[in-house]
Amino acid sequence: MDADGSHAAEDVDRLVAALDRGDLVIGSRYVPGGAVDGWPAGRRILSRFGNVYARAWLGLPLRDLTGGFKAWRADTLATLGLGHVRSDGYAFQVEMTARAVARGARVTEVPITFRNRSAGTSKMDARIAVEALRVVPTLRRQRLTR
Repeated sequence: MDADGSHAAEDVDRLVAALDRGDLVIGSRYVPGGAVDGWPAGRRILSRFGNVYARAWLGLPLRDLTGGFKAWRADTLATLGLGHVRSDGYAFQVEMTARAVARGARVTEVPITFRNRSAGTSKMDARIAVEALRVVPTLRRQRLTR
């Protein structure tokens, strides 16, 4: 979870409880009941585009591939080959989920409300955006989602 006030600590219990029906639980802004609060229009568009782009390339049915509020089963993380993870920025979230799906993990999404940060500054920059544009097709070529 982000430590900038974007994610509500009270949602942690809901994500952990959902591990009974998934190996990875994503706190999702983009499933029914999920929301984003306080983002400017440009940030909303960029986030939606990133998710549509990743879904289209990877063929994953998940709604929030770029979100960072997740609960993992430890045994699932242990199977992911973490030493081979290539991503650095936001693409890391997509890559980790793609690796989990490729290894047969059950992934479920739980609605959350994502609030604009109350502390800190965004790390999003052009380098991170370009990385995501490059990494997602690479994940498909590596068959991480097949």
